[in-house]
Amino acid sequence: MAGKIYGIGVGPGDPELLTLKAKRILEQADVIAVPVKEPGEYSTALEIVRPVVDLHGKEIHEVVFRMDRDVERRKACRAEACGQLAGLLRDGKDIAMITLGDVAVYSTYMYVNNYLAEAGFETEIVPGIPSFCGGAARAQLTLMEGNESLAIVPSVQESGILAEALDRFENVVVMKAGGSIGRLKGMLEERKIPLQCATVLSRVGMEDEYVGPLDPGREYSYFTTVIVKKGR
Repeated sequence: MAGKIYGIGVGPGDPELLTLKAKRILEQADVIAVPVKEPGEYSTALEIVRPVVDLHGKEIHEVVFRMDRDVERRKACRAEACGQLAGLLRDGKDIAMITLGDVAVYSTYMYVNNYLAEAGFETEIVPGIPSFCGGAARAQLTLMEGNESLAIVPSVQESGILAEALDRFENVVVMKAGGSIGRLKGMLEERKIPLQCATVLSRVGMEDEYVGPLDPGREYSYFTTVIVKKGR
């Protein structure tokens, strides 16, 4: 009998924010699949679950998803990774593939889920706390109040999309913002949005956490989100 694959959101960083369901499935699964860009790479997601999940006797399987600029190479890499996982499922092994935050938010797992579901394997998605929700709680901010709107935009998008979000929405979450703090500051100033309306959430729940005002002089990690509340 073929195994089943679970996509597990492990939350934003604090191991105690892992859900009870995620912990149960991780401890029952035969294989923990860990997405990496290169073999042997450090996995933040794995380190989040390590303190609270018994990994004794688990098969830890690295799944390589290279961030190649070439679309066809990325597709080929995904197909190869999915082929490896399909082989484990055919062997009757249940797999839990972990991902930061929530599975539905910028997660590589969704490619895997769709591929394997179409191939006839049983799949299940276990949600986790998204980084912007965990960060908002840490900063004691509301994401929306009353009838306010919310836009979620990755900073790597062209400036036009981010600019439109800042123009049209009361609240804007800017994800993957670590390398774009200076550009975001300029865009806020252009719109006369006070800088105190922006809160930076960097490595929330992890070592070197920073929750505070937008400071272009700081160095920020890849795991950085900015919440802009125009009515603050």
